[in-house]
Amino acid sequence: MSLLRSRRGWGIGAVVAAGVSGVLIVQSVSGGGANSAADDSKPVSGPIASEEYAAALKVAADGDSATLAKRDTEPFSLLGVTWSDPSARMAGKVEVRTRGAGTDNWSSWLELGTDSGPGEEGAARAGTEPAWVGASDGVEVRVDGKASAELPKGLRVDMIDPGTGSVSDLEPAGYAVAASTESPDATITPDETDSASPTETDSASAPASASPSESASASPDTSDSPSSAPVTTAPATTSAPASPDASASTGPTAPPSTATRPSITSRAGWGADELLSPEAPDYLTGGIKAVVVHHTAETNDYTCDQSPAMIRAIYTYHVKSNGWKDIGYNFLVDKCGTIFEGRKGGVDKPVFGAHAYGFNSQTTGISVLGNYNLVEPPTAVLTSVARLAAWKLGQYGVDPAGTTTLTAGAAGTSEYNTRTWKTGDQLSFPTIHGHGDGYATECPGSKLHAQLATIRAYAAGPVSGLSLKSVTGANTSGTRTYTKSATTVSWSATTPAALITKYEVLVDGKVAATAAGTATSAKANLGLGTHSVSVRATHISGKTTTTSVATVVAETTPPTFTTAPNLSLRAGTVETAAVPVTLKWKATDSAALKEVRLTAPVAKTYGPTIVSADLAAKSGAATTWSMTAYDQAGNTRAASVAGTPVILQETSATRTGTWTTKSSTSYLGGKSYSSSAKNAALTWTFTGRSAALAVSRASTSGQVNVFVDGVKAATVDLKSATTKYRDAIWTKNWSASAKHTVKIVVVGTSGRPAVTADGLVYLK
Repeated sequence: MSLLRSRRGWGIGAVVAAGVSGVLIVQSVSGGGANSAADDSKPVSGPIASEEYAAALKVAADGDSATLAKRDTEPFSLLGVTWSDPSARMAGKVEVRTRGAGTDNWSSWLELGTDSGPGEEGAARAGTEPAWVGASDGVEVRVDGKASAELPKGLRVDMIDPGTGSVSDLEPAGYAVAASTESPDATITPDETDSASPTETDSASAPASASPSESASASPDTSDSPSSAPVTTAPATTSAPASPDASASTGPTAPPSTATRPSITSRAGWGADELLSPEAPDYLTGGIKAVVVHHTAETNDYTCDQSPAMIRAIYTYHVKSNGWKDIGYNFLVDKCGTIFEGRKGGVDKPVFGAHAYGFNSQTTGISVLGNYNLVEPPTAVLTSVARLAAWKLGQYGVDPAGTTTLTAGAAGTSEYNTRTWKTGDQLSFPTIHGHGDGYATECPGSKLHAQLATIRAYAAGPVSGLSLKSVTGANTSGTRTYTKSATTVSWSATTPAALITKYEVLVDGKVAATAAGTATSAKANLGLGTHSVSVRATHISGKTTTTSVATVVAETTPPTFTTAPNLSLRAGTVETAAVPVTLKWKATDSAALKEVRLTAPVAKTYGPTIVSADLAAKSGAATTWSMTAYDQAGNTRAASVAGTPVILQETSATRTGTWTTKSSTSYLGGKSYSSSAKNAALTWTFTGRSAALAVSRASTSGQVNVFVDGVKAATVDLKSATTKYRDAIWTKNWSASAKHTVKIVVVGTSGRPAVTADGLVYLK
């Protein structure tokens, strides 16, 4: 039976950080256990105890493979495969699968990345990239080596339970796994170790604050053959945990930054157990020259309230499984954009991390939780990485969009280009670059690596895509915008709001209003007259961008109706409920007329150059036609005209000569008068300001002479190729209402003398 044992409380010497894996493999598994990190939604209230367990792998007789058969375990959420020689490389494929806690569901095989490179100098063990697998209580491992390369010695699987509650008992829950038929018991004890083999280190600079008195040698496990001796759990160290702010007064003075510091969740905020890493931090002597971006790899199927547990698991794996002095990354960012403090020493100081082998002494590392070979990074990730990078680089006067020269502390090869180098070579890098640019690893994932240019642009500024959208409540005509005095200026930008310090509305070059970086509009008051208006955005870097200038005219004078609305009858088919009328007007404005709206009895809108409209009114109904003129600034002027169309039947006319009554539903009132007698006449008398003669027409219709107030006004031909009824064929308008007479006289046209009169319509 293989016994698993916690190794809490290792003291790792204070040494130069030479490198660490750029990735954490993460796999989501359903289920949960009492000590698992499946639900980390409760706020962290203090340091949280984590547990680490290990089981040795059985190496095949030919040395080309190794396995750990399916077995039950105590709850864990992260695992990795480690080996005893920290300088050895894994030249084979390492795969694991796990069982969801409390279930019978086994995951598919998950390949662990082995391109992590040498660990931190003085590390006890090397290993694969750790894998977040979610709450699990079973494990199986297989390692398929290459014939040309021997598997590393001391292979084992390390499992981490990051815990979920406040620390009350730092003792781990030691346990024994189920009996296995493929190997005898394997014992893991911190005392059965040999000295760590040193790895290549960064040669560019030494740590600023490491002394022999602050370090203790680490002893990696040399037991690569199983032992049958059972072991018991070693108690945790009883020394007091370091204060989360203990490093605030140590190390170099934190320089101010040209960029605003983003919100950062402290180590205490994610429940760091400072007993795991009691050593003092080391600092870069030359400041920070570049930011290295990482990802933790494998899955993005986690909730952001699990982020603290994931970080605790990484921390525990780095310290207890690998034997490093602290978590390797300086900062971590989850997919929701939350920023977390990584390695201790003060977020505003140049802490010496262990994240980019060969270049740790000149850089700071930001790792994003998730696999960005698989998905595009969310805007929240790009924004937070950019904000953090801008702030850290801004402390040392480094342009986030620039390049820098780094001295290689070890020979290496880039994953993302064909570049190779030797120790001591001077290499040019973007000041924000990916781990794979300086090491043979896919980290930070191809899709995140492709977004590094966006991150640089976000971090460096200025604000991009800034445009003036509108002056609310106003309108634009040509190149000018018109508004009243009080107005709202609106804008948009493509740069995320979190990267923008403020917006300013400029009127004639002076600040008239200021708004937060999250705003998209601001109110301003303009004096009467013509002004230049623009919007200026300030990036977190301090760089500014200003929109193009808009010419804005502030005016409060309403339009004028130079021709008041007036109504007249027009030609067309007369219906009792729809008498053809024409509405006329003319409006002007001292600045710019926008439109004229008819608001009653119907709603219609007319452009600024339209001065009339053909409409229809109900016979016998007094109607008020209401209009409002609008200028481009929103000022208005109202006007109206009232009128009542009246239909005078032919029977109300005074007749002379011979007229015959004709009946049909096509006639007004169902009847009309018809005559072929020359000089037969009909006369109507009325009081109004407009009149229209209604007749019936056909191809045989004749002509009439029209007399107005005793004076001949026109000769009207009623002939039509198509038959028409109730046709207003002739109209007459006056400037004011008065008493008038209209008389029609049959001409007696040769061959077609007939005339059919259907009445007279007038407007009163």
